[in-house]
Amino acid sequence: MRKIPFPISIDEKLAEKIKQEVEKGVYRNRSHLVEEAILRFKRKIEEEK
Repeated sequence: MRKIPFPISIDEKLAEKIKQEVEKGVYRNRSHLVEEAILRFKRKIEEEK
């Protein structure tokens, strides 16, 4: 799968929470966390259809 850059702006507190989760080692990096969150959101939307 080809990855493309997708810059976004988010709330400072949310960015700090993402940083903390990445530092725990749960995710490889911020992009990994955001991608996983979007995939979960996508699955939830598809289930609701």
